[in-house]
Amino acid sequence: MMTFPPDNYVLTESAVSGIEVYMPRPPKEMQQEVVEFHCPQCDATTAYSAENGGLTCTHCGHYEAPVQEVVGKAAVEFEFTVETIERAAHGWGIERKELSCNRCGVHTTIATDMLTHTCPFCGSNQVVQVKAPQDVLRPRFLVPFKTTEDNCRQITANWLQNSWMLPKDLQKLARTAEFTPIYIPFWTFDAHASAYWRAEVAHTKQKTVWSGGRRTTKTVTEWRWESGNVEQFHDDLLVNGSNQISKVLLRQMRGYDLQELVPYDASYLAGMQAQAYDIGLEEAWELGRDAMRQRTKAACRTQATSQRMRNFSMSLDFSKETWRYILLPLYLATYAYGNERFQVMINGQSGKIAGQRPVDWRKVIGVTAVSMLPAILLGLLSLYLSNNVATADVGVPVGFVAVLALIGALVFIIRAVQTALQMDDA
Repeated sequence: MMTFPPDNYVLTESAVSGIEVYMPRPPKEMQQEVVEFHCPQCDATTAYSAENGGLTCTHCGHYEAPVQEVVGKAAVEFEFTVETIERAAHGWGIERKELSCNRCGVHTTIATDMLTHTCPFCGSNQVVQVKAPQDVLRPRFLVPFKTTEDNCRQITANWLQNSWMLPKDLQKLARTAEFTPIYIPFWTFDAHASAYWRAEVAHTKQKTVWSGGRRTTKTVTEWRWESGNVEQFHDDLLVNGSNQISKVLLRQMRGYDLQELVPYDASYLAGMQAQAYDIGLEEAWELGRDAMRQRTKAACRTQATSQRMRNFSMSLDFSKETWRYILLPLYLATYAYGNERFQVMINGQSGKIAGQRPVDWRKVIGVTAVSMLPAILLGLLSLYLSNNVATADVGVPVGFVAVLALIGALVFIIRAVQTALQMDDA
């Protein structure tokens, strides 16, 4: 005798009051069990080590090799379907605490046994610890840390001495800076773009004109309609999932090699901080599509026979759209100089650095004055010689050299100020 409901069917929401509706039981997502990391020898806490790529005991030094294999660009990508998102695992796979900063508003997660009370983004100790929420998507892959904190200090020391515009006493900050290893959320997107474009393209030619019995040549512009098609595959376009990271600094520091992606495992977060995304999949995909649109548009414009065009239009279709949610390694350090705070970030995979550095404007002004001194002296010499009838012919070339020196000094000053402002505003 058949029972009701049949096996593997569950009750679902009904649009009609009083009527029960059943649906096939959705397949269960393989959930990663919540684990704790303790040393098998002394039961002390273990933490992920960037130096050797495994778990190292903070007490006795016992080392456990990593268990995950590198999958790289072969990491599974997911389609934009409701089923894919609903079946996705949530949480971190391990109990974690959340730090909520009262100063900058950022939320990060830490291991339950970590005692830090400092925000890695602004250096404030005005933080509140709560239990980390488990309702966000779980990362599917990550790039492990390879750069160590000792490497970070050496990298920072070199970076702080490669500009003459920096204060002399800035070097000591490299030795005392505290670098926080943190995993930052990113989305990767793939899509095939098919575009058709059309525009009026400018073509110039020389035309002979007769006027008043005289022949003259002038340049005329002809506008011709051109069109074309572009097929472009966008592979692993990265979109930052955090609103708390400077986009300017990320562009300077970025250069992650996704060939080193490994499947997500909670052990990589042992002793590390991590941030959940605050830019969700839908918003990130809109940002990704816009970036792909701009790249495709640039590819369309390169097909034209001239880059001077008007009335450009493009129709664009996307297909084969897929995504991943991954974590990428980053070191953050915040230091105070004078009455200001500055942020430095280092790529936890490659060691590339980007950050903010204070400018010693006294040095800039001093060097500016020194660079203009030769031009001023040559100008005065030119003026003196020009007023002397016997040496008037000498004054002209000296004046010309003075003008060239002044122009060179001004170019130097402009570049120096631009560099200083980039350091200030990075």
